[in-house]
Amino acid sequence: MTDSPWVVNVSAENFDAVVVAGSRERTVVVDFWAEWCGPCKRLAPMLERLAVEMSGAFVLAKINTDENPELAQAFDVSGIPAVYAIRDAKVVNGFTGVVPEDELRAFLADATAPQAPAEPTPLEAAVELEGRDPKAASAAYRAMLVAEPTDPAARVGLARVLLAARGNEAEARELLSGVEFGDFAPEAERLGAMLALREHPADPLPPGTDGASCLEKGKVLAARGAYEPALEALLEAAEHDRALGRGPVRELMLKVFAVIGAQSDTSNLYRRKLQALLY
Repeated sequence: MTDSPWVVNVSAENFDAVVVAGSRERTVVVDFWAEWCGPCKRLAPMLERLAVEMSGAFVLAKINTDENPELAQAFDVSGIPAVYAIRDAKVVNGFTGVVPEDELRAFLADATAPQAPAEPTPLEAAVELEGRDPKAASAAYRAMLVAEPTDPAARVGLARVLLAARGNEAEARELLSGVEFGDFAPEAERLGAMLALREHPADPLPPGTDGASCLEKGKVLAARGAYEPALEALLEAAEHDRALGRGPVRELMLKVFAVIGAQSDTSNLYRRKLQALLY
């Protein structure tokens, strides 16, 4: 075997490191062979020479099928030499038998050619637009809904854009009403909690400092989307009135937690503070 860092003997022990992990950095060409195989001995020198010539464009992983039958079985090898090109831990091309050098060069050129970036899906494109062009994101989600009116991803995505802009709560509520199950249900539930908080008018803050005034202040702040100040006001309401703390304050806090993440650092902090205050 050629003495080169680009030609490696592979067994079950180093397969994951050389082939699986290695293929995430550069193409790995796997060559299944055996000592008794005449065609293997004709193909191997060409593969090894080209691995050296191409100097790191690919790694040649040589696997002896007699010593590693489990690897040959995993690739469903039925004849040798069997050659597979692997990228990102996936087989992208292959052949069995000996091929002329010009065909082998073409195979390797294709296997090592730079890959064009994958085109984003309509959903990926719409999500990416949310942060920099909400109007375009809205249009993208609406286009998805024209194609498939019940698409939960588009319904939730459009509702999220509408709620970020405010003033579109009715349409957002209608969109979310169709997403009760599946992968997008948790996000629909979070946005539903946001809608529930906005049902309270975002009026000017009440002037009082008693429990009822602090509870009202918490409702107003939560309706505005000022969630941490709202939690502070609700905690103050519970300090004034333990009964409010065990009832309306706790209920409103749970809605805020649902919006900001039930297990977020902020939610866990104020959950502990309320528990310490009440119990």
